[in-house]
Amino acid sequence: MNDYILLTDSSCDLPAAVAEELGIGVLPLAVNLNGKDFRNYLDEREIPHTEFYAALRSGGSASTSAVNPGEFVEFMTPYLEAGRDILYLAFDSALSSTYQNGVIAAGELKDKFPERKIYVVDTLCASMGQGLIVYLTAKKALEGASIEEARDFALKTAPRVVHWFTVDDLFFLKRGGRVSAATAAVGTLLNIKPVLHVDDAGRLISMSKARGRKAAIKAIYDKCAQTGDDVAHQHVFISHGDCPEDAEYLKSLIVENLHPLDVTVSPIGPVIGAHSGPNTLAVFFLGDVR
Repeated sequence: MNDYILLTDSSCDLPAAVAEELGIGVLPLAVNLNGKDFRNYLDEREIPHTEFYAALRSGGSASTSAVNPGEFVEFMTPYLEAGRDILYLAFDSALSSTYQNGVIAAGELKDKFPERKIYVVDTLCASMGQGLIVYLTAKKALEGASIEEARDFALKTAPRVVHWFTVDDLFFLKRGGRVSAATAAVGTLLNIKPVLHVDDAGRLISMSKARGRKAAIKAIYDKCAQTGDDVAHQHVFISHGDCPEDAEYLKSLIVENLHPLDVTVSPIGPVIGAHSGPNTLAVFFLGDVR
């Protein structure tokens, strides 16, 4: 067994069974829904994703806040006390201060545990894009990679994790400042669906528009086909905001045409879903560049 633990946070949106199987420690982030706080555990023990999205569809309000350094210290300390080093792969710093707070906590803990190694990596990835880099790094760890080898693999591979997604309701992006109120209103009226991307700096970028839902799904499939690096030898990840039928349709397009090694489909948890809204659909894979 390696003498280190791979940690991440729940914005990775990995299936709980996958994280458990790979021995990944996951810090649950928090979401406030209609004035009540919940922890976003991967196993949905505090709030199922179906309940969360039903509340949003009914006009509910959700917000999120980053984990503070003290929570990180509490989460990491037991591993250090058990003699384990830590490699933490963090949620995109362009979208959250979670990474920066993890760095602060690591600095404090290094003073308390000078004999232990603590590495914090900014994945510049979100949802199952973060999940994909965590998954691939965990596989390396299980193959026997040292903590430095696993860290260097994550740093080298994260810039190749490609994110393409579409949202169904532009008003969630408007609330987060991603589109203007006028764009949201006109887009909704004309049934315009944006096709978005996460760039090299971890920022959400609107790349194109599609007229209608099916066209938007086809557009993100096309991006996978066009920019994937030999998808037939990859494990592709798909996440969705409580729209499993659309996710299965996207999966069928990828499987039937690109023949990947495997496809994992998982819901988008409340932390990401609070900002992307119901019916968001995303695909993640490796490319030569993002």
